[in-house]
Amino acid sequence: MKGLEPMLIAKDTVVRFHYRLTGQDGTELQSSFEAEPISALIGAGNIIPGVEAALMGLEAGATADVEVAPEDGYGHRNPGLVHRVPKKYFANPARLKPGMTTILKTEQGQQHQVTVVKVGMSVVDIDGNHPLAGQHLKFHVQVEDVRAASAEELAHGHAHGPGGHQH
Repeated sequence: MKGLEPMLIAKDTVVRFHYRLTGQDGTELQSSFEAEPISALIGAGNIIPGVEAALMGLEAGATADVEVAPEDGYGHRNPGLVHRVPKKYFANPARLKPGMTTILKTEQGQQHQVTVVKVGMSVVDIDGNHPLAGQHLKFHVQVEDVRAASAEELAHGHAHGPGGHQH
């Protein structure tokens, strides 16, 4: 009697996985191993391309180590995303300190996460690049589960349930 073939990670599958992210110098930057696994709909752009590519073809229980170049991670640093902005665009400008991340609200009502570079009397220098932009990163991933995505997940473009988006 043949057993069921394990489901492999492919486009339109939902994968639950743990990851450990280390920087170029080997310092751990992030880890999900002490929390719930991450859930992602493969092919929907929910995780960085380098990690998604490394997951393709794996099954539950598999592990992988992958090095991700900036173009397959958080992109190269863009000097055009460094700006000087009036303090009035921040919710709590008195609390801003260099190195912290905060939300910048535009006049059109959009919100962007930015890193504070410098705080002046009436302006704030900010960096709109992702904090890991321009870096070569190392990920260790451990696949917990793989399943077919539901029609609702495909329509919404993200995984639902534990580790994904709740509705």
